Amino acid sequence: MEKPTLVILAAGMGSRYGGLKQIDPVDDKGNKIIDFSIYDAVRAGFGKVVFIIKREHEQDFRECIGNAVSKHIPVEYVFQELTKVPEGFQIPEGRVKPWGTAHAILCCKGVVNEPFAVINADDYYGRSAFEELYRFLTTHHDDEKYRYAMVGYQLGNTLTDNGSVARGICVTDENGYLQEIAERTKIVKTEDGAAYTEDDGKTWIPVGLKTPVSMNMWAFSPSIINELQNAVDRFFAEEVEKNPLKSECFLPIEVDKLLKAGKATVEVLHSADKWFGVTYKEDKPFVMESIQKLKDCLLYTSDAADDLLCVDLGGGRIIKKKKKQKKKNSSDNNTFGYSRVNALR
Repeated sequence: MEKPTLVILAAGMGSRYGGLKQIDPVDDKGNKIIDFSIYDAVRAGFGKVVFIIKREHEQDFRECIGNAVSKHIPVEYVFQELTKVPEGFQIPEGRVKPWGTAHAILCCKGVVNEPFAVINADDYYGRSAFEELYRFLTTHHDDEKYRYAMVGYQLGNTLTDNGSVARGICVTDENGYLQEIAERTKIVKTEDGAAYTEDDGKTWIPVGLKTPVSMNMWAFSPSIINELQNAVDRFFAEEVEKNPLKSECFLPIEVDKLLKAGKATVEVLHSADKWFGVTYKEDKPFVMESIQKLKDCLLYTSDAADDLLCVDLGGGRIIKKKKKQKKKNSSDNNTFGYSRVNALR
């Protein structure tokens, strides 16, 4: 069976964070949020990692993350660049902002040819979320429609006290399938819950805290690549001139168009874990505290009860369980598919 690939969106500029948050450590061992995500993905069964980054960040990214990860799972790099535009299109003067998440995934064309999951580099999703994605990708296939999935989270669990956030607001049917998704780029906490604006704060529209939202955690078949090629071509032809410096081609919006055209279904999966992330520097202390609590629960140590041989993100150790606990040959039970697993660091 072909193992699915994990595609990690890591080309964002981090303008609200004030730096390259993808490589900012979140514990005293120097681990980043992305390390925990890759740990969970490898444990779930993913077979390759593809990093989407900006070319100018390549050396830092390889040194801080990629070189260590490549010891345990195949790694490839894809570069999202402003110059990757349709033939004949001129890049607007003064444009610095990347072209959006749909454009980023399109940059994987020719590199990713198997079922794959998509995540953000700076979000912690939890172990069960990766297990759900792996299960979906290895049991579902396109037929008369594209069969996709996403992991949904409650809006109230994804907000920050430190400013606005961008989320994909979702509507699902009684069977748990996505009916509609709308990208809201400025959502804030309010006294009554939450609200979003589409006119720079002139008006605010309330939204419930239990509303399901997308955190850019998707499961796709390779069919999405050609669809995104068409979407990006259309975006440059119709949208860029309206807002040449800031317009973006968002992945959730293009998925929503496929839903409305009847070309795809999106099953909304649920994770038992809590999401957290670093949108602003002020979010970092909470994230560090949350990571430490997970490590205190032995979730990311080699003493974790559900692993035979496992990476230890808390201390960089390798510990084998006692022989009396090993009733089967380790090659039959090794979650990672390696005869011996080293720490990511």
